[in-house]
Amino acid sequence: MRATLSATVLFACALCGHAVAAETQYPLTINSCGRDITFEKPPARAVSIGQSSTEILYLLGLADKMVGTAVWLGPVLKGYEEANARVERLADNDPSFESVVARKPDLVTVQFQWHVGPEGIVGKPEQFDELGIPVYTSPADCIGKDNTGGGDGVRRKVFTMDLIYQEIRDLAKIFNVQDRGEAVVSDLKKREEAARARIASANGKLSAVFWFSSAELDIDPYVAGRNGAPGYIMSALGIRNVVESDEEWPTVGWETIAKANPTMIVAGRMERRRFPADDIAVKHEFLKTDPVASLMPAVKEGHVFKMDAQAMNPTIRTIEGIEALAEAVAAAGLTQ
Repeated sequence: MRATLSATVLFACALCGHAVAAETQYPLTINSCGRDITFEKPPARAVSIGQSSTEILYLLGLADKMVGTAVWLGPVLKGYEEANARVERLADNDPSFESVVARKPDLVTVQFQWHVGPEGIVGKPEQFDELGIPVYTSPADCIGKDNTGGGDGVRRKVFTMDLIYQEIRDLAKIFNVQDRGEAVVSDLKKREEAARARIASANGKLSAVFWFSSAELDIDPYVAGRNGAPGYIMSALGIRNVVESDEEWPTVGWETIAKANPTMIVAGRMERRRFPADDIAVKHEFLKTDPVASLMPAVKEGHVFKMDAQAMNPTIRTIEGIEALAEAVAAAGLTQ
């Protein structure tokens, strides 16, 4: 898989043949998920809750401004291992409110509202407001999405990478590094265009189900609804999602999936071990031995492809997901 460009290289590329972006004028007010947050100067101490939020800050060259991270599904982006090792990890999964504020941040970035939001398990934005700490939440988790009622939410509008590009540009503006932000966005767009072109002939011929995980192996799995990041990945490559739910990660029985007969199964790979099926090896063993799943043509023909679970969430890694699936489909000869 293609290595991600370093923030330094991206910054240099941004200055090649392009006008330099305007400096941020402070005080700066930005609307984040319906709430205005104001900055008198660039933040000096940021805590990120969510791997994608962390990696965007790294890509923007802001590792030295970070004092804490949390919520990890897998290894950090290649090339950022040393930078990441220098930043305190507050928790692999959900940090406590106390652990976040103990780092004395002047910005908290959040990937999911279920961590910090109206029903946040870490805290509510108002709790941070009381301490004078602005909270920036990824637009991908609130624009066109309803997170009330628990679970992973319902996505009313189709996710597109424009929401991730908005997050990159917002954070770049907050920290006054707009040139780096534009370079990151430009690189991601070029990568997506190349991946789309690789299997353009697949349009309309293939179908898939994305399996993120399962709370228990003997109950229905969490699979991707049609409007989230996996839906965007499939749409980009001309692949039909056999799951038509608006829920972000609905549970659907294997009998129903088998009847839909997807051409391929895309299985999430992650280091998280909240559920047994988080382990990709457990997923493969289940598919080989389950009396229903094992009879699916996609399983019998070996069309089970792994994908980094981060790519299955609305993140910068979604582009990696398009690249990885295009490569797997081409290698399997499914477009012939």
